[in-house]
Amino acid sequence: MSVRIFVASRNAKKLAEMERILAPLMPSLAVVGLDDVEFYEEPVEDAPDFAGNALLKARAGFAATGLPTVADDSGLCVDALNGMPGVLSARWSGRPKSDARNNQLLLDQLLDVPTERRGAHFRCAVAFVYPGGELVVEGRMDGQVVFSERGSGGFGYDVLFEADDHPGVTTAELSVEDKDAISHRGKALREIAPQIAAALQS
Repeated sequence: MSVRIFVASRNAKKLAEMERILAPLMPSLAVVGLDDVEFYEEPVEDAPDFAGNALLKARAGFAATGLPTVADDSGLCVDALNGMPGVLSARWSGRPKSDARNNQLLLDQLLDVPTERRGAHFRCAVAFVYPGGELVVEGRMDGQVVFSERGSGGFGYDVLFEADDHPGVTTAELSVEDKDAISHRGKALREIAPQIAAALQS
């Protein structure tokens, strides 16, 4: 008998990433996303940090669906931009959300910034809300912003980010296995996955 878990996202690549990482611990897990449940009003992501926004989304999803809910909030923090876009990463260039516009804005903001000052890191908070309580963990991936888009994998700012653990290629050029192994979301999910499995099997 499968266990259903709701992931408060309609990003197919993100849903697949979460399912890949959770599946070894829970082979019977069935992941459903926003497009698989009845419509509900998603909360305004107005918390000052990633953990707060992840919890807002997970609480809303659990309240609306009654299913154990995972939600994440993640973003790119650029040293030369004082940590921006940070929690505004997905909607930095305005609405509707657009990866292409966000990436172009980032390139424009860093136009005259040399390589040695293009340090950045991705951060991710993953929240889990279930009948027995709440959990939040965070992950981080350090690297730098490159000068032009490269690669077709991943999503968001991946085409502009080289991780310290894989220099010379953007995270959009990595295989899904290599990206999962080093990514901010992969680290957070691997940390929280055993706790989710224990909570759902108790």
